[in-house]
Amino acid sequence: MVRLIGRSRARSAHGSGGPGERRAPDRRSGVPARGLAREALAQERRRGRLAGVRSALGGRSVAGQVFLLQVVIVLLLVVAAVVALVLQVRYDSTQEARHRSVAVAEAFANAPGTRDALDAPDPTAVLQPRAEAARRATDVDFIVVMNTDGTRYTHPKPDRIGKKFVGTIAPALAGGVVVEEITGTIGPLVQAVVPIEAPDGKVVGLVSAGVTKATVGGTADRQLPLVLSAAAAALTLSTAGTALVSRRLLRQTHGLGPHEMTRMYEHHDAVLHAVREGVLIVGDEGRLLLANDEAHRLLDLPEDAEGRRVLDLGLPPDTAGLLASGRTATDEVHLVKDRLLAVNQRPTHLRGKPSGSVATLRDSTELRALSGRAEEARERLNMLYDAGVGIGTSLDVTRTAEELAELAVPRFADYATVDLFDAVLGGGQPEAATRLRRTASSGIRKDAPLYPVGEQIRFVDSSPQGRALLGGHAVIEPRLDEAPGWRAQDLERSAQVVEFGIHSLIAVPLRAGSLVLGVVSFWRSKKAEPFDTEELALAEELVARAAVSIDNARRYTREHSMAVTLQRSLLPRRLPEQNALDIAYRYLPAQAGVGGDWFDVLPLSGARVALVVGDVVGHGLHAAATMGRLRTAVHNFSALDLPPDELLGLLDELVARIDQDEAQEGDSAPVTGATCLYAIYDPVSQRCTIARAGHPPPALIRPEGGVEFPDVPAGPPLGLGGLPFETAELELAEDSRLVLYTDGLVEDRGRDIDEGLELLRTALARAGRSPEETCQAVLEDRRPGRSSDDIALIVAGTRALGADRVAEWQVPSDPAAVAQVRSDVTRTLQGWGLEELSFTTELILSELVTNAIRYGGGPIRVRMLRDRSLICEVFDSSSTSPHLRYATMTDEGGRGLFLVAQIAERWGTRYLPAGKVIWAEQPLP
Repeated sequence: MVRLIGRSRARSAHGSGGPGERRAPDRRSGVPARGLAREALAQERRRGRLAGVRSALGGRSVAGQVFLLQVVIVLLLVVAAVVALVLQVRYDSTQEARHRSVAVAEAFANAPGTRDALDAPDPTAVLQPRAEAARRATDVDFIVVMNTDGTRYTHPKPDRIGKKFVGTIAPALAGGVVVEEITGTIGPLVQAVVPIEAPDGKVVGLVSAGVTKATVGGTADRQLPLVLSAAAAALTLSTAGTALVSRRLLRQTHGLGPHEMTRMYEHHDAVLHAVREGVLIVGDEGRLLLANDEAHRLLDLPEDAEGRRVLDLGLPPDTAGLLASGRTATDEVHLVKDRLLAVNQRPTHLRGKPSGSVATLRDSTELRALSGRAEEARERLNMLYDAGVGIGTSLDVTRTAEELAELAVPRFADYATVDLFDAVLGGGQPEAATRLRRTASSGIRKDAPLYPVGEQIRFVDSSPQGRALLGGHAVIEPRLDEAPGWRAQDLERSAQVVEFGIHSLIAVPLRAGSLVLGVVSFWRSKKAEPFDTEELALAEELVARAAVSIDNARRYTREHSMAVTLQRSLLPRRLPEQNALDIAYRYLPAQAGVGGDWFDVLPLSGARVALVVGDVVGHGLHAAATMGRLRTAVHNFSALDLPPDELLGLLDELVARIDQDEAQEGDSAPVTGATCLYAIYDPVSQRCTIARAGHPPPALIRPEGGVEFPDVPAGPPLGLGGLPFETAELELAEDSRLVLYTDGLVEDRGRDIDEGLELLRTALARAGRSPEETCQAVLEDRRPGRSSDDIALIVAGTRALGADRVAEWQVPSDPAAVAQVRSDVTRTLQGWGLEELSFTTELILSELVTNAIRYGGGPIRVRMLRDRSLICEVFDSSSTSPHLRYATMTDEGGRGLFLVAQIAERWGTRYLPAGKVIWAEQPLP
């Protein structure tokens, strides 16, 4: 084809005419026109050769470009060889210099008389001539002898003698040899330092010999002309050979430029290969001149079809007749074997006469198939888009798996199942050795004999699911009835599945990074064709998108579980034992996340009990951690036996300090919206002291059933500062119920707090009489279906410590009154049946009353309470607190509180508005 086109172009370029023109004579010379044409053609060819040579030299032809490229390559190789040789020569010279320096230094160090000369009065006078003679004899630039401090005895430049040596000598002092490249007093050099050793091995001096870089480089410079000459000769020979090759290539390409050749071959490729239609060129004699690859495929032509008659190619008669006739045809449909071909044919004209025809073929059958495949591809893209939108709408692992199964059926498969490791459902990382659990299943029918949802499954290694889990890639099983590895999973169920009509399977592992979360199985029964490789790729893409959502849900579940675990660990696991209150409580976490609500019951001295309810606004780990910090602080502050208002004041300062510290760090959220209510109930006086910081007021249920919200001053939320907290004191009859709660019980987005309080009042009025029944009734009546906030509820039924369990005496400020106190104590304990505690109780009260008389102020009062323990209290008007100290052997006092601390289970001090109370507790026998 190329040769024909080239010839036709040559004829056109040289001006050849028609037959009549070639027979016409030249009027000027009488020479026939054919002879003139030949002469002109020869001259044009000679001019073409000269132009080709010039273009070759100029680099415009293919031969010229090849010539220039080869010259550049040869030049680069020669330059690289020269550079490598020069570097090698310099490297060898440097190595020679290093070896020579070491050899000369060791020879001079071990030479006779060198070691003895170091002990001479003037070592320089003895060693300098020897060193210079040795330097000239060995072609080194210097030999320096020095002592162990590095002071030179010899040097080629006498003014350097007596100065410090430039270089490293520490290894040589240790008996080693040092070879280094440095810049010394005579310039850049390579030097070696060796030790001079005494017979006992001690280093008594050093010898250094070296060669300068100028000497080393001189060797390479002397060899460089020879190397360059050899390189120039090689370049000349290579260039001459390249020129010969380029000249031969120039003759073979006839001087054509690269653009002309490229255009010719592009035309050839466009006709024969780029066209996606069959192309046939038929001559005027009905012979096939050209058929491209597509025509060969569509007509199933033999390899030697070109040059043969169309009627002899074995084509259907109507198709062969059309191609051989050369007539015009437009989209004529012909059946060739199993293909419907649309044929278009046009005659070709050469010099105005018919000379053949050109026909194009299109396979309409494949066009319809391609249209169907395009529709399938569009449907798959739509399904992937829907997967990106519809999978992962919630941060729930099970729901995400169900969304995947529902999306795949029936658009992709007839049945889809999702099996996840149990650890994934709980938010943990999967373990390959554990069983999987069927998490989701969807199908066109409900009676498919597949494993049901919720069942634990262990896939055998030979099953498609087992292979997918082990290999980490999708597995296709086109025909389940011919898959023994799949049947080994469960022979009975496998037979039921095949009998049901399920015949093909794709198993795809759910991969999220390096984690395999489970496996997804797609089953086909309705469509007769098995799954193919394209559908396998679609299944992988679909599962890959779902795996991201399932992993996000798993991570959220893990974070949520961690937060819930943290919050549960920070809340009281069980209430402390005490007799003052009958307590029931409920804690319900929010559905949206972990909050910061908490409550506590804290036994205090004197049989009193503190009730605490608090709330940190917000959800998540930060709210839970903040709640834990505040709860710990309340525990610590309550141990000081502070009034409620003072405790809230300290807690307010703590929150403000926490906010200030976290604001400076910049990476933590402040504790905004923290509230708290703190109440202390005394069963002896039946009084309850309450203070609150931005918290909802408590509710009180009287013994007769009436419900009220006591007027407790509302302080600001914790952390604001600037305003004091006030307390309210309530008289609580026995069997009253005090209800403390957080705002999640009375507030939500649909109503304000006033409406919530009224609804709570109604629920409390209908509640039973016990605290447990009250909690149950309130939550059944008040809790919304999906609470957006935590709910903490505590109901405390009051009890009274009867007068028969309380003993109290006034004590004069006289040391003699201590004896009377001991008598009263003994008599009271006998009445309570606690004679075993008489000795220790007398000792404790004797010490406490004596301290009150000696260091406190009147009036002094003693009180004993029989509760879960025996409590002894001494009141006085002084605000000074006693301190426990350890008396020495010579001290006459100071052991009273020590004895009290050893005898009592607990002891401490409680401050009152008009004094203090020192108390001690003993366990009952």
